[in-house]
Amino acid sequence: MPLSTHANLQACDDFYEALIATHQGLSTAQSHALNARLVLLLANHIGHQGSLLHALELARASADLAPAGADPDGRGAVTPVAPVHAAA
Repeated sequence: MPLSTHANLQACDDFYEALIATHQGLSTAQSHALNARLVLLLANHIGHQGSLLHALELARASADLAPAGADPDGRGAVTPVAPVHAAA
């Protein structure tokens, strides 16, 4: 199964908003744990080892392009973490 890397989400802004809302009120550690669980749930859903390994390679390659802590495109961190002031 080839890995789709083109825009494929319907209502991507709505999904992003829901993703950020899911992180609201969490500590950074809780937010990272939530992301890890989400990755594992989606990996299980995909289920194709080759596609998953390809996704890991692509994600790592894009992470290796920039120095640690850099924000090359100015659009913010990839990992959504709710700001401290967002706690409800």
